[in-house]
Amino acid sequence: MRILVTVKPRARKKEVVKIDRTHYEVWVTVPPEGGKANAAVRDVLAEFLEVPKSRLVLSSGETSREKTFEIL
Repeated sequence: MRILVTVKPRARKKEVVKIDRTHYEVWVTVPPEGGKANAAVRDVLAEFLEVPKSRLVLSSGETSREKTFEIL
């Protein structure tokens, strides 16, 4: 399954909001430097979706706020 994620880095708190079936907004507290925000998004999203982090793979948007994750 493929999901679209809009990332809001440097937020005050970690939060996930489900927009529709395959689109989410994710707020993380870390800055988008050196892949830190990508890792934080994966962690928060895995917890929200109740899947292991290893099942979430970033397929596109590594340097963008609009990302696509695959759930394996």
